[in-house]
Amino acid sequence: MAATRKPLPPGTQVGNYQIIKAIAKGGFSLIYLAQGQDDSEEVVLKEYMPKRLASRDLGLRVVPSSAEYAESLYQGQKLFFQEVRTLASLRHPNIVRVLDFFLANNTGYLVMPNERGRNLGVYLRERKEGLSASFIVEIFVPILDALSLLHRHSLLHLDVKPGNIHLRHGNLPLLLDLGAAHPFNRPGTRSGRVVTAGYSPLEQYYQHGQIGPWTDVYAVGASIRTCMEGRAPQPAPERQKDDRIIPAVIALKDRYPRFLLEAVDWAMAMEPEQRPQDAEALLAILLPHLDGSQLARMGLPMVSKRDGSAA
Repeated sequence: MAATRKPLPPGTQVGNYQIIKAIAKGGFSLIYLAQGQDDSEEVVLKEYMPKRLASRDLGLRVVPSSAEYAESLYQGQKLFFQEVRTLASLRHPNIVRVLDFFLANNTGYLVMPNERGRNLGVYLRERKEGLSASFIVEIFVPILDALSLLHRHSLLHLDVKPGNIHLRHGNLPLLLDLGAAHPFNRPGTRSGRVVTAGYSPLEQYYQHGQIGPWTDVYAVGASIRTCMEGRAPQPAPERQKDDRIIPAVIALKDRYPRFLLEAVDWAMAMEPEQRPQDAEALLAILLPHLDGSQLARMGLPMVSKRDGSAA
């Protein structure tokens, strides 16, 4: 009989890596701190093990949690590897690097560097108040640039939120959880991923919702608003019934510059067609308000142009 969705125990050998400890879990994966057997370097190991669809048997193998989920689990594993291969070819200073990926225990594993720093979501919970405008801009301009690269490669992130942004030394941001990235064909496709209340727009909740780059744009706007108010916005389904979100240009007019507030309100429009249609469009609104010293501090070679050249 299959066990529950338990993480692998410390000391378990997986491929060429040894598990040190489990450090996080998501809707489709379990995440570990591990050590390479060849060089003893610490890495982050992500195990494809989707919630509800999968469980672990006594031999530590990932198996369907019931027979009805077998095909969905198999198709998910195939998609996971297709997407990781695409992501491994992307190079951006604000996108987590893929070091390795392999099959073991009837599932897939993604290997990433263990980047020192702090998680933006954790930092916000501890701080319990809004961040400065300059701090917000220096986090989200590089994140938008990273998303622009994904969108140009016909990929969606679909889980942008403070908890998926890592702050390295100097608060240089790193976009995490790219194993959840999903290919798209306009005007939209079904994501099949777990939604995150407050950050996922309405179309992400429904089978026939029009998923696209505009979906990530909403999540960026919601993440910025969280950084301003210290709490997640009202979930989209609740907004549809009774929208209690006061526009940022009104609610936060005394605390943040108008260009940033307007960008947040535009990004968080309920209707997809009323938002910036991709990350590059939102980025284009912010960039004219930044000076050279701000861009230099970000350490960002701007790759937001369509031809991939530096801006």
